[in-house]
Parts: sequence; structure tokens; C-alpha cells
Amino acid sequence: MTSEQTSTTRAAPDTGSPKRTRLPYYPGCTLKTTGKGLEDSALAVAETLGVELVELPRWNCCGVVTSLTDDDLMRHIAPIRNMVRVQEVSDAGLVDDKRVVTLCSMCFNALKWSNARIVGDAEDLKSLNDFMYLEEDYRGDAEVVHFLEILKELDPEAIAEQVKTPLGELNVAPYYGCTLLRPKSIGIDDPEDPTIQQELLEIMGATVIDNPYKTVCCGSYQTVQDKYAVAELTHGILSHARAAGAEAVTTFCPLCAFNLDNRQREVLEKHPDFEPMPVFYFTQLMAVAFGLNPKCCRFDLNHTDPRPLLRGKGLMKEGA
Repeated sequence: MTSEQTSTTRAAPDTGSPKRTRLPYYPGCTLKTTGKGLEDSALAVAETLGVELVELPRWNCCGVVTSLTDDDLMRHIAPIRNMVRVQEVSDAGLVDDKRVVTLCSMCFNALKWSNARIVGDAEDLKSLNDFMYLEEDYRGDAEVVHFLEILKELDPEAIAEQVKTPLGELNVAPYYGCTLLRPKSIGIDDPEDPTIQQELLEIMGATVIDNPYKTVCCGSYQTVQDKYAVAELTHGILSHARAAGAEAVTTFCPLCAFNLDNRQREVLEKHPDFEPMPVFYFTQLMAVAFGLNPKCCRFDLNHTDPRPLLRGKGLMKEGA
């Protein structure tokens, strides 16, 4: 998938509002299809916080899973071509920073790992630039960041000021999975005891539940060939969260969201006493707390409908 198929104009007309920070934004493929709940809510949250995510022109798939072998240089072409796009929008003055923002955890991992690998090896960088001779040379001066890192940089009071509907008594267990945290050299938080989601959820008034399974792998692409093995992992992750007092979990990874949410069907087949649990994209809950239009959350795409829980907590009106 490329951005020619999906990109839309996002720039808002100049209304005399304060200048926004413009950051290059890489969406990736899933956020244009089943992951629209993550993209739409994140764009709305970013706009509320004065951050304009400028979608890269002509982006391509990140490659999904980056190569970890030293002799497989061609596997890094897809990620590095996207870094050339970052360089182009920066050179053109369309953004204020060379840090490209990602939302999908797997896209973050693939882009950041490849960028670190190529930038750290001048010979490999030259080889890729020579191979991509129709592109301008990548100078290696762009950086990959995750949206959570951008949020953490903001003044907590500035985020708190936007909270119109505090999350109150909602008990939420943040889930991280693998690709936001590992390997440690590129992860955004402590790989064993991450807290970045917790800190932001607390600003929004949620009761944060510490799930001991918050960094356990969801099964990733094993969901294609052995969905019941993934269902067992899902059962363990969600059951431990429920036992600790959680009513919902949050994630930033569309694949984790699929495995933890959609695979609850298979969990119920194997464990009839299992109580389904809503799985939110982190930015969906931020949008709720900010009092934004619920349409940006795309809750219609969630397998386990979270709206009854939100209504029961007084966080969403009936019919929304």
C-alpha cells in the first residue's frame, strides 16, 4: 500500500489560531483500513494539543518486520525509502522537525530499527542510496519517534487542561506488547516495567491497573496459522488484567488490538466462562477524556464494543 492510494489533505484553513508544531507523520497500511480507530482518534487528539501531523507523501509499507541479519541489506529498502520522504518534507519546509511520528507500534519498530542500522553503517547507507538511484540520497539525519514520546514531551498541565471528561472510575490496564519496548536500544520505555501509558492515563483521571502480563507477547502473526495458540495468550493477558481489577486495556499496536480484541471469539470457544473485555487504542480514551466527537474513535471497528462500558461510567452519552 502507498500513500497515493490513501492520502487526503489534512491541512486546516488558517483561522488566526496559534502556530501549530508541524511534525512529519508516517501512518502505515493498517491505519488506513482496520486501524482507523487509532489514526482518526490520534489525529484529533494531536490537533487538540496543537500538534499537526503532516502525512508523508508517497509513503510505502514499512516492511512490517525488519531484518535482524547483517547480510540482508535489501530488506531495509522499504523503511529507508520512507526516511527519504521525511527528509524531503523537511527540506521543503513543510514540517518543523525531522522526527517522523509513528502510531503503529510495529511501524515504529521497523522504521527505527532499520534507520539505526543504516545510519550506523556508512557503507550500507551508500549501498542503499546507490540502489535507490531514482531517489535523492538519504543523509541519515532523520529520526523515528512514537506518538507516546511526543505526548510525554508536552507539559502535563497542557494535557490536563484539555480533559473535559475525566475518566473517573474507569479501571484501565495499559498493554505494551513487544515492539514498543524491544530491543532496549530502540524502545521508548523500560522493557520490563514501562510506565509511559500509566503516567498519561493518570493525567486523564483513569485508575491505572498494573497487569503483570503487560509486556507478554500477544502472539503476533501466529494469529494467521494458529489462532487458538494466540487465543490462549489473549486469555492469559486479559484474565490477569481482569483479576487485577481492570475493566479494559489499552494498546497502540493494531496487531495487538486484533489479537486481544477479535480473538476473544476463540477465547470464548475454549473458555466459556471468560468475560469479554474492551480493548481501546490509547488515543481513543484520550479523545473520550478530551470530550471530542465520538465519531473520531471509530468504536464501530472494535470487536468488543466499548461503548456500554463508557456509558455505564458516564463517559459517553446514550446514542453516541
